[in-house]
Amino acid sequence: MQSISPANRRTEQLARHAAALLGFSIPISVALDNVLLALVAVLWLAGGDFKRKLADIAANPVALAALALFGMLAAGLLYGSRYPGDGLRYLGKYADLLFVPMFVTLFRDARMRETALRWFCAAMILSFVMAELAASGLLEHSPFLARSAGHSFRGSITHGMLSAFAALLFALLALRQPHWPQRLLFGVLALVAAKNVLAIGISRTGYLVLALLALQFAFAVYGRRGLAIVGLLLAISLATLYGTSETFRERVDTVVVEEGNWRSQWPSRESVTVRLEWYRQSLKVVFDHPILGVGTGSFPKVLDETPKDAPVYSRNPHNEYLVIAMQTGLVGLVLLLHLFWRQFSLAPQLATPLETHLARGLVITIAVGCLFNSFLLDHTEGLFYAWFTGLLYGGLKSPPFPGVPQHPSTPDGR
Repeated sequence: MQSISPANRRTEQLARHAAALLGFSIPISVALDNVLLALVAVLWLAGGDFKRKLADIAANPVALAALALFGMLAAGLLYGSRYPGDGLRYLGKYADLLFVPMFVTLFRDARMRETALRWFCAAMILSFVMAELAASGLLEHSPFLARSAGHSFRGSITHGMLSAFAALLFALLALRQPHWPQRLLFGVLALVAAKNVLAIGISRTGYLVLALLALQFAFAVYGRRGLAIVGLLLAISLATLYGTSETFRERVDTVVVEEGNWRSQWPSRESVTVRLEWYRQSLKVVFDHPILGVGTGSFPKVLDETPKDAPVYSRNPHNEYLVIAMQTGLVGLVLLLHLFWRQFSLAPQLATPLETHLARGLVITIAVGCLFNSFLLDHTEGLFYAWFTGLLYGGLKSPPFPGVPQHPSTPDGR
């Protein structure tokens, strides 16, 4: 076995702590994200021991799938016509995928994974406190809140997505607790997270993700019977919320109204209508260049040159599948779907049931969110996905026989 010097061991430990601290920064500060990412990269390289690191990466199918997708996006720079600077600019937005293999090697230790989850929980609790204070009018015009939505550190879509995932995490942590006071605490936090999605945020993506994660939680804990019961409770709760919450009702009604407007006239500036027009224009590009797409970073120029029935322009069509397909064609789209599939199928081989259910929840969160947003292009969502992927799949184990999990399929983590 290759010996590691004390200096390299200390450097590696610093890299692990910097990676864990990202759990706190991702929901709160882009600037801190960038500082910690730079530290992780520098310390990971300075720590040496590349033989072991490369072996860990090579043995991890999820890390390899992330590298394959990034490699295809990098190859997309070799063809296509784009505005000056767009190639590297858009490839840089996918650089989070390069951190997945680094995180995998840094989160091999179970205690470090637990520390990282605690940092994320602390950040989400702080986000909930800020959201409650802002909703009560106590933080009006605060420089700490997102410009696009004055109720959190992040905009409504991002806050809704993070809160929905946090609701799943807190619910799973509640089941893991052996004593009822701690179980009650995490249960309350799960309800607070759900409230942030439904009553404080205004993100329809968050509504959908929360509903699907609730169904996943029910199935993981109680099986098909739990799925049916929670499905019924969800239907009753959403119907009640629709009748009592003006904000929720307006957001749901807008989907139907705007979809009708899109079919009957030129798009308005409302989000649903504009998204539908973006999707239609993007599909034209995909159908014209189905195999390899138009090249990484080329789609803004190509969309500008595409004949339009309505004057709607965007450098981000808000659908990650279309963005990937436009840039790298069906090849890139298959690689993205392969990455999601590998994560979902390998989840039972993770170190604990808690991590298994979180991993499946992560795929659901991102895969559904990518239908209505370009999550891998967006800073917080893309980094959240890469960080949690590396965190959870750092504990990936090889089963004694293919397809046989190493632990019982219960969510308590014991």
